Amino acid sequence: MADTRSPAFTVEQTVLGADEIIINMGPQHPSTHGVLRVKLRLDGERVIGSECIIGYLHRGVEKIAEHRTYTQFAPYVDRMDYVAAVSNGLGYCETVEKLLGAEAPPRARVVRTILTELQRIASHLLWLGTHALDIGALTPIFYCLREREEILKIFEKYCGARLTTHAFRIGGLQYETYDGFEQETRRFCEDFRIKVDEYERLLTENRIWVGRTKGVGILTAQQAIDLGVTGPPLRACGVAWDIRKAMPYAAYDQYQFDIPTGKNGDTYDRYLVRMEELRQSIRICLQAIENIPSGPIMARIGKVLKPPPGEVYHSIEAPKGEIGYYIVSDGTTQPYRVRVRPPSFINLQAFDTMVRGHLVADVVAIIGTLDIVLGEVDR
Repeated sequence: MADTRSPAFTVEQTVLGADEIIINMGPQHPSTHGVLRVKLRLDGERVIGSECIIGYLHRGVEKIAEHRTYTQFAPYVDRMDYVAAVSNGLGYCETVEKLLGAEAPPRARVVRTILTELQRIASHLLWLGTHALDIGALTPIFYCLREREEILKIFEKYCGARLTTHAFRIGGLQYETYDGFEQETRRFCEDFRIKVDEYERLLTENRIWVGRTKGVGILTAQQAIDLGVTGPPLRACGVAWDIRKAMPYAAYDQYQFDIPTGKNGDTYDRYLVRMEELRQSIRICLQAIENIPSGPIMARIGKVLKPPPGEVYHSIEAPKGEIGYYIVSDGTTQPYRVRVRPPSFINLQAFDTMVRGHLVADVVAIIGTLDIVLGEVDR
C-alpha cells in the first residue's frame, strides 16, 4: 500500500520488514540554523525519506513591497538573509536601476564590489564556525567570529550598522567612504590571508572532520542543475557557474579571480570550495582598493522614483548562491509586483536527495553544508 502521509515519502524496504520511525528535527533544534522543521523517516538510524516544513519566520516581504515606494522597500531586503544584508541590497538596487535605465557611477560600483566581497567573507566565516560547531569542533567558531568582527567594524564605520547593513541606495551609495577605509580594508585582507591557512590547518586534514564530511550528502552535477541549486553547492559538483563571471555586474569585470570547483559534490568539497572563495574574495578586494576612481557616488535620478511600466529580472552571486529580483512596474511610485528568488530556499530543495541513505548524525552536517538562513527561506 502506498504511503500517503507526505508526498516526499516513498515506500522502501526496511530492515527485517520493521516499521519505519518518523521523528522531527526542529524547529527548536539548534542545528537547523533557525526555525526549520525537518520530518525524518527512519529505518533504525538511517534516513529513508525527509520533508522540510518551513514558514515559521514568514513575514510577507514580497507583499509588503507592493505597499511601499521603491526606496522605502530597500531596507526590507536586508532582513531576508540577515547574514548577507549587503549582497541583498546590491541585488535589489541594481534591479531597480535596470528598471529605471540608470547606472551607478564608477566610484559607486567599485565601492559596492568591495563591500559585497567583505560581506561574502563575513557570511562564509559565520557558516564555517557554525558548521564546524554542529559537527563537534568548538575552536573554529571563536577564530571565525574574531575575523568577522573586523569586517563588521568596517561596516559600522561606513554606515553605522553591523548586521542588517543598509549600505547602498538606488543609483549608487548611501555614504561616501570614511577616512582610512582603503587602509583598513587592505590591512584586514592581508591579515586574513594568514587566518584562512590557520583554519585549514585545524580542519582540512583533521581525520574526524574528514570522516564526518567526505562522502556525506553527495549531489551530482546533473541533480544540482535539475534542482536549481546555485552557489558553492553547485560549484562543489564541478559546475563552474558564477554570475560574477557569467553576467558581470558592479565592477567585477575589472578584476581577475578564479571560480573554485569541486569533484565529488559532497560536504567536504563544499567546505573546500568555500575556503577557496574566501581567498578569491581577498584577491578581489585587494585589486579594487588599489584603484578606487574619484567622482560622484550617486547617479542622476529623481528623488521620487517612477520607473516606466515594464518588468525586469536581475540576479547577483550572493554568498549562498543566486539571489534574483523580479519587479513589475505599473508606472507608479510603488512596484506592482516583487518576487525574490532566494538561494537558501531553492538550495533547500536538494536536502531530501542529499540526506537519503545517511545516518541521523549526518543530517546535521548536511543542513550545515547548505548554509541556509531561514529569514531568506521563509521571507
